[in-house]
Amino acid sequence: MSSKRALHIDRIALALILAIVLLGLVMVTSASISIASKESGNPFAYLERQLVLCVTGFVLATLVFCIRTEYLEKMAWPLLIGALALLFIVLVPGLGHSVNGSRRWIRLLGFNFQASEMARVLVLIFIASYAVRREDELRSTAMGLIKPMGLLAFVALLLLAEPDFGAASVLFITGFGILFIAGARLRYVLIGAAALAGAATLLVVIAPYRMARVTSFLDPWADPYNSGFQLTQSLIAIGRGEWFGVGLGESVQKLFYLPEAHTDFLFAVLAEELGLVGVAATLALFIALVWRSFWIAQLASRAGLKFQSYLALGFGLWLGAQALINIGVNMGVLPTKGLTLPLMSYGRSSMIVTLAWVGLLLRVYHEAMQSGRGMATARRADGEDRSLRAAGAEA
Repeated sequence: MSSKRALHIDRIALALILAIVLLGLVMVTSASISIASKESGNPFAYLERQLVLCVTGFVLATLVFCIRTEYLEKMAWPLLIGALALLFIVLVPGLGHSVNGSRRWIRLLGFNFQASEMARVLVLIFIASYAVRREDELRSTAMGLIKPMGLLAFVALLLLAEPDFGAASVLFITGFGILFIAGARLRYVLIGAAALAGAATLLVVIAPYRMARVTSFLDPWADPYNSGFQLTQSLIAIGRGEWFGVGLGESVQKLFYLPEAHTDFLFAVLAEELGLVGVAATLALFIALVWRSFWIAQLASRAGLKFQSYLALGFGLWLGAQALINIGVNMGVLPTKGLTLPLMSYGRSSMIVTLAWVGLLLRVYHEAMQSGRGMATARRADGEDRSLRAAGAEA
């Protein structure tokens, strides 16, 4: 079968994704048994829901894999309009659904769908398209960077209105990263980064609840039973894990001490039960998947598929940024953001959208391998890897 008609699946990326998802299923089961028993009498209720979400996500990933990326590039403007519509709808009383004081959800088919999860992907598709269409302008003028940054700022304001500071932060980091790697001049990037840091500081200062999060993050033990409760319980869980953990299912902190143990603070339960060894293995899986995403981006770039390259790059940047922020929050090095651990935490919208984006990543690999240059690059890289391994064995 010719390379033009063959189906190319990146087995390494797929294996890493399955490993992270399976580890997440195990940890969600362990972290949610107590709360599930209390809420429904079924200790495996969250596992059953997470399995349904994973199956739904993989089905959507398969459907997305069947879509040629050139269609997404052509539909960049309609997709952006759809993203903005989602973010506006969620703010409309009666259409947007409020949970815990945040209006982030749209009621869809009997369950809440977090609009920002889908909107961020659609916005980043547009940013990738812009980086290709306006490449000369982006590389040579300040306005080439200001225009997409203005769009990101506008979307971030809509996210902050929900409020969802964490989603806005990850969107900015990812979009900024795509534009920088696409060729934006360093001095414009540094000015933009300084402006972004100033705006973020201002947003923290003018919002009392954000300021409270920052001050409690700096010294959670000053108020361990109120503003610092989540972080202190998370640190206790991580500290109890030591080298090898207390054992799978043996966490004490998940027993109604640690809020959101199966969602935002799943990593703390993992650290308590599996210890430093489990933490290192989890970090290794995420680092490997981010690296593989960047490798796929490079493969597509060498095949002359710039838009596809930016899509893969965007996935890697987003995955790395959100995982880093979630783990940083759990370990007390970043303020609480309310972000899930990608592909692991319990979360309807997050799991479904992330797995759908996985389908897009695998589609980029398929299209890069379909082209002669992509196939040659992959073979050359494999040959270099084998040569390095052989040299290491001889040494």
